[in-house]
Amino acid sequence: MTAEPRARRRRGAEESLLSIVLVLEAVLVFFIVLVAFGLRVLSPGVAFGGGAALVVLLVLDSRLLRFPAGVWFGWVLQVALVALGILLPLMYFIGAVFLGIWIYCFITGRRLDRRNAGLLSQQTKENS
Repeated sequence: MTAEPRARRRRGAEESLLSIVLVLEAVLVFFIVLVAFGLRVLSPGVAFGGGAALVVLLVLDSRLLRFPAGVWFGWVLQVALVALGILLPLMYFIGAVFLGIWIYCFITGRRLDRRNAGLLSQQTKENS
């Protein structure tokens, strides 16, 4: 009595692209924390604690993108990343660049998912 291996869930292009952006932003936040600590913009506890919390939220959301709420939370995290410019003014620019990447991946991922769904539907009709 052997159990069949469970089939892996197929991720769409939107989910894949957006999760890549979120993980890259988590790495970015690590370096932002080091800069904030080095420039003494924040106390060490606040810098490292807040940075760790933001990293955890970014990585967690990269796993929740299969749900619409996960995508919406990703938008909130993008705003939070730009808002870090209050502490480090250069973050307005860096956050805006990552927001642009997020928007591009969001639009491109949705377009690719629609195209792939159409191709799959067409392929299914041809095989019937």
